[in-house]
Amino acid sequence: MSREKKVWALAAILVVAVCLAILPASLAAQEEKKGGEKLAPFVPSPEEVVERMLKLAEVKAGDTVYDLGCGDGRIIIMAAQKFAAHSVGVELDDELYKQTSERIKELKLQDKVKVIHGDLLQVDLKPATVVTLYLLTSANEKLKPRLEKMLRKGARVVSHDFEVPGWKAEKTESVGDDQGDFRQHTLYLYRR
Repeated sequence: MSREKKVWALAAILVVAVCLAILPASLAAQEEKKGGEKLAPFVPSPEEVVERMLKLAEVKAGDTVYDLGCGDGRIIIMAAQKFAAHSVGVELDDELYKQTSERIKELKLQDKVKVIHGDLLQVDLKPATVVTLYLLTSANEKLKPRLEKMLRKGARVVSHDFEVPGWKAEKTESVGDDQGDFRQHTLYLYRR
């Protein structure tokens, strides 16, 4: 290999090494800027599962439903449209937050539905009478102390597929979906 090629190869290796050294700090700075860490991937709950979650929690007019990690907003929108509840979603991801905000405006639900662009581990949950979750068990465990501290007596928590460690479900329900994968979804109802 010629000397010039060796210098270019060494330079390329050096650039890659610098990028790999800077990348973790850059990602951490982005997470800090957004105000939190991503606790679960976005996987939308099928519509029939969303409806069953809200029915299991016995959502009604006068309730305030919080969906932590609301994704595209389908739970908070259905809570308002079908169950006449006020609802609040919390979403960290920029694109999902924008998409949900736009959908709420399109449906003219701004008086009943709100989405917060932020960290679900920092949001005030005291107004919630119902909390819905589709987070990993490890995320539920991180969230549990806030739920225990902030939720009022009688508040309902419904978790899709993942339990809240250390809590005993009042009711567990299995729900099938007809969106092509025909898989069973497990819903856990907890009451504070």
